[in-house]
Amino acid sequence: MKNHVWRPLYVVIGIVAAILLFREVYVPGNFGSGEYGFMYSYHNKDNEQVWKDQPLKYQDTGKQKMHEYCGECHGDEVDIRTTDLHGIIPCENCHGPALDHPDDPELLEIDRSRDLCLRCHTLLPYTTSERKRIPGIDPNEHNVGEDCIDCHNPHNPRLEDM
Repeated sequence: MKNHVWRPLYVVIGIVAAILLFREVYVPGNFGSGEYGFMYSYHNKDNEQVWKDQPLKYQDTGKQKMHEYCGECHGDEVDIRTTDLHGIIPCENCHGPALDHPDDPELLEIDRSRDLCLRCHTLLPYTTSERKRIPGIDPNEHNVGEDCIDCHNPHNPRLEDM
């Protein structure tokens, strides 16, 4: 073969060799996905105990248990919530960690801002994503300056009793 074929091939082989050498030097040997496959993604396996030792902030990650915990005092909201789309979202996603829930409800700060709703409901142009299934709005056009709760019940946005 002629030089014009070999030179680019040598460059590509050199780049691949450099990437593999960099990976060998830079990526720790204990870096991987662990025995659970990709469930916890790639991580440094020596760090697992550090993450396990982190103090918990959330009451529970299981939907049913969370509804039971919150439903002890907030049964009406839980009942409304579980009948529609927001029922799949754990309470703590919007209300924060329940382990910090004060005994005095007056001390509990609830974020009722428009920004909280826009975390999920801002219209995004991702037509191939599952994110498109969430109803979105253009925050620059839809009721600018007003909070969402002025018109929508956050536990069940389709309710018209607001």
